[in-house]
Amino acid sequence: MRNDTYKELKRFNYLLGEINAQYHEMSLKLGLSDSAMMVLYAICDNGECCLLQEICRRTGVSKQTINSAIRKLEREGMVYLEAMGAKNKNVCLTERGKGLAEDTVMRIMEAENDIFATWPQEDVARYLALTERFLEAIGERADRIKGGLGHE
Repeated sequence: MRNDTYKELKRFNYLLGEINAQYHEMSLKLGLSDSAMMVLYAICDNGECCLLQEICRRTGVSKQTINSAIRKLEREGMVYLEAMGAKNKNVCLTERGKGLAEDTVMRIMEAENDIFATWPQEDVARYLALTERFLEAIGERADRIKGGLGHE
């Protein structure tokens, strides 16, 4: 690995960690666990309901952790589950859950939107394009690792 690439990767990892820490702090300040915040965020980003498997995909969090967060939110009357065929479940906000989401997740989404609104449109487009390019490349590498090919 080139030395400058190593430094860039360290910086990239540092920034990702710091961004995650900021979301963690926001979750704490708003009185939610990280996993509950991620569940509510995924639902709100999708509308008022979201398939369980889609929540897992969007958050990158294990199904077990997401299920635990959903069960807790369900006990608190924030979400309910709807069967969608034999294997799928839709996770939906209750009226109480909509209020919670408005007081928590929607505030975070508003902050994110406000940040993007301050950037020139070209910067937003470039940031998203580069992020998508990285996602595609890391996905290809992950497939190779899963296939046992390891290093190139």
